[in-house]
Amino acid sequence: QVQLVESGGGSVQPGGSLRLSCAASGTIFSANVMAWYRQAPGKQRELVAALRPNRVTHYADSVQGRFTISRASNFRTLYLQMNNLKPEDTAVYYCNLQSGRSYWGQGTQVTVSS
Repeated sequence: QVQLVESGGGSVQPGGSLRLSCAASGTIFSANVMAWYRQAPGKQRELVAALRPNRVTHYADSVQGRFTISRASNFRTLYLQMNNLKPEDTAVYYCNLQSGRSYWGQGTQVTVSS
């Protein structure tokens, strides 16, 4: 079993920055694909950024160049550095891990507003 706990969300003004963290416990392997998703009110959950084995990354076009996904050396913490935040980045952000099945955290709210 895997448990994921996100933290680091909050409220910021446009142009601000936040760093999300996802602490993973249970059976974790370096080969696990981990990712950040987000869901805004009334919208479907969407992929924000993914980190694959060998540090291959994938970003949604809307966050390319502003967000950076990374993972701690012990593979148990996933990060999402978010810079130059925009109001359209407002959403609940979820951590995801793929290990035979899909695991999700409870989500952390990010609100970008002036």
